[in-house]
Amino acid sequence: MGGHHRRPGRDELVRTPRAAWLVLAPIALLTLAAMVWLWPTEDLSPPEGQSGVAQYQGSISAIERTECTEELSDDVNGCGTATVALEVPEDDPRENPVETADVPLPNGPGAPEVDEGDDVVLILNETPDGESYAIVDHQRGTGLVLLVGAFVLAMVAFGRWRGVSALAGLGVTFVLLLYFVVPAILAGSPPLLVAIVGSAAIMLTVLYLTHGLAATTTVAVLGTLASLTLTGLLSALAVSALHLTGVTDDLSLAVGTTQGVNTQGLLLAGIVIGSLGVLDDVTVTQAATVAELARANPAYGARQLFVAGSRVGRSHIASVVNTIVLAYAGSALPLLILIVANTESFGGVVTDQIIAQEVVRSVVATLGLVAAVPLTTGLAAVVLRAHPRTVSGRPSQGSTVA
Repeated sequence: MGGHHRRPGRDELVRTPRAAWLVLAPIALLTLAAMVWLWPTEDLSPPEGQSGVAQYQGSISAIERTECTEELSDDVNGCGTATVALEVPEDDPRENPVETADVPLPNGPGAPEVDEGDDVVLILNETPDGESYAIVDHQRGTGLVLLVGAFVLAMVAFGRWRGVSALAGLGVTFVLLLYFVVPAILAGSPPLLVAIVGSAAIMLTVLYLTHGLAATTTVAVLGTLASLTLTGLLSALAVSALHLTGVTDDLSLAVGTTQGVNTQGLLLAGIVIGSLGVLDDVTVTQAATVAELARANPAYGARQLFVAGSRVGRSHIASVVNTIVLAYAGSALPLLILIVANTESFGGVVTDQIIAQEVVRSVVATLGLVAAVPLTTGLAAVVLRAHPRTVSGRPSQGSTVA
């Protein structure tokens, strides 16, 4: 587990097939040109009249509880007030901001359960009677920093340099999502096109950054690209045929109405981006599997490598499919509970747009994965058998090196 990672040697870099680079180079240039074309240049500040509610941070110094005069529909903290010491920012536009406020204890669906000493988030409402604060959430910045820190330490301790490169790839993914994909969609670019371009940029950058400039990485990139293209086409066909709008809850409705985003395109973009994370896992695994098989038995031909690699791929797909379905079911579990509770027939549950949307996500992603296995395995078998030095750095037994 903790052994030294073998970096690709010079022969592995040289022996990456020229045809693969002839395919990848135009794709990389086209991706770069598309990013430049789609890069948002407009001001993405909220539309006039839609500025966000002012939020403040504070700490609860005392809680005074009182007897409720009427029954609460969703009692979380009971009746009473919390004395909150507010953190007033230096750029606060108010002339005389208060530093301490008595705030009603929060109750209702989703209200945070509070106690003395808790660090909380409050919103400020302007009323005819003056300013009014309300506790809406807990501060969790410190906890998240500790959690992320533990994640980074675990990755570095276990993966060593491979873990560091994986973290760098993760950073690139977040940068592209937050600074290109999301702003470009908000700027009015077609969500599906943005998702395809962003996914290609993530794939080309992260796979090589994480796994090096080896032939197996090039094979994985080509397999991922082909499977991702198929996934995009299938998702567009399924969403159109089933008349899915992408509007299934208040959040998607708000994105469509307030931001003017095409929700159907946003659904397609989500399917493509979500599929990429699983696709690159499968393609990298298949390419590496074929490489290890070729290294372990240099006598294997391309057909034997393909057959043996496909057996591993089938087992991988069987487990990944269940992962995909459970991931989508978990994310939609609250909505699924509501639909099942209010629908008597099984057919009514399955054909509801919310469930149909998740079915499309799962099925389309699975079809893309199924296609990725033979595509990547076949390409890896041909490439690694045709160029034995990409496997071992030396000619395999019985082979002739040009």
